[in-house]
Amino acid sequence: MTSPATIASQLPLFHVVGFSGHRQLADSVSVAASIREALLSLRNDAPGEWIALSSAAAGADLLFVRAALDLKIGWEASLPLPVLDFERDFLPEEWVEVKALLTHAEHLEIAAEPGSREEAYLSGGFEIVNRCDVLLVVWDGQPARGKGGTADVVGYARAMGRPIVIVNPDSKAVRRENFDTLRLHDANLRFLNAVPGKELGPVESSRALVTAFQKKVDDAATHSSPHFRRLIAITLWLHVGATALATASLAFDWHWVGLPWGKLLLLLGALGVAYMVRTQRTHHHWTRCRLAAEITRSALAIWGLPKATRLFADFDWAGLEPLRRSLDVLHRRAARDSGADFDTFRQKYLAGRVDDQLAYFERQESRAIPLLGRLRLGFTLSSVGAIVFTTLYALHGSIGWPILPHLVEELLYYFAPIMLPVAAAAFISLISINDLHRRVARYREMCIRLETVRKEIAHSQTWAGLERAIAKAERVLLQEVFEWHSITSFTESH
Repeated sequence: MTSPATIASQLPLFHVVGFSGHRQLADSVSVAASIREALLSLRNDAPGEWIALSSAAAGADLLFVRAALDLKIGWEASLPLPVLDFERDFLPEEWVEVKALLTHAEHLEIAAEPGSREEAYLSGGFEIVNRCDVLLVVWDGQPARGKGGTADVVGYARAMGRPIVIVNPDSKAVRRENFDTLRLHDANLRFLNAVPGKELGPVESSRALVTAFQKKVDDAATHSSPHFRRLIAITLWLHVGATALATASLAFDWHWVGLPWGKLLLLLGALGVAYMVRTQRTHHHWTRCRLAAEITRSALAIWGLPKATRLFADFDWAGLEPLRRSLDVLHRRAARDSGADFDTFRQKYLAGRVDDQLAYFERQESRAIPLLGRLRLGFTLSSVGAIVFTTLYALHGSIGWPILPHLVEELLYYFAPIMLPVAAAAFISLISINDLHRRVARYREMCIRLETVRKEIAHSQTWAGLERAIAKAERVLLQEVFEWHSITSFTESH
């Protein structure tokens, strides 16, 4: 099905209803009606669009699939076994119908793992629970008749706290469990959709919609950067300044009225900046926009692959699952309607994604290395100076040498030995605050990994090989984004 027209730069919200049910049903007509009513009820209860997720096993699964397609609900097939193995569960005439239904799936995924067929069905049921917001089941309330039965899936869903709609095939009763945990809205996607952007009115093209969304969150992140590390550095230097004033008043025997007030102002300024960093939501909002911009940039980079796979499935999307799902669904639907020339897409991806990111990491490394060098130099000079002046002070106290003018003695013997170690600590702290050692090493690693995957992409000859190479590149790039997000979020929370 095609995505509905939506406001430019706002991504639609999708919910997933998973399914599990018995194969043998005494009254399939009544069960089908109950499934249909349950789907209609969910669609009326929640904003956004529902996606159906299920296998295509005989019995209740097929009733669910037909009901979803009849209601124009997009269906994603999650088979427990490869198609050739799955076919063995059907008679030839039954498989003709199932095969026809599979052509209507927006996405087909195999959840099989090594093991028996029962184990495959069990892991397939668990995977549906993991990916759904609500689980709809046709279950008579009895224990599973074999491993991987509906009762096992229900037990896992209950343990995971999933909302469940249970249709009893015998009594025809329908009841809900755990629906107080169902999130009808997503705060993060709502925030990102509310970020101001250029109003273009309704759009029909999924790519145009995602492009507009990416541009507005990227602009928001660029223009509202809170310069978090810079604020922390200011706090550090304000403390160093306050220490310098206190040390000077002791070393030079200054008793000026303004000195304590100056120290107090510096300390209050440091506290104020630290409080602003700790409490302001600017950094949190900026982080969300930057992360969304990079994720969406990745989605646009792979736009045009004829087989839109869940390239982001390897990441932990806590708090970001609705965003991922929206990009995933829009991309898959667009991939069904348009084709791309292999060489054109490959060259465009190399130039627009890989080469662009290589240039970015090279620029970042070229900026980080000189800064790291300057801070290391500052630390070295401060440390050596502290050692030299402390040694002179020790010699002067022990043997009375060297003899220097009084003002120079105060500077070299009393002020410098205290302030230079403080300055050295400040320089080494700035290296840590700016995360320079890790950043320089990471930038070099990213360039090496991207150069390697670039060669693999350039020599790919088939869509399958190209897709594997692109998936590798995107995992490399998104891993960097998620590491950055984890570091900045952890820093902010403390």
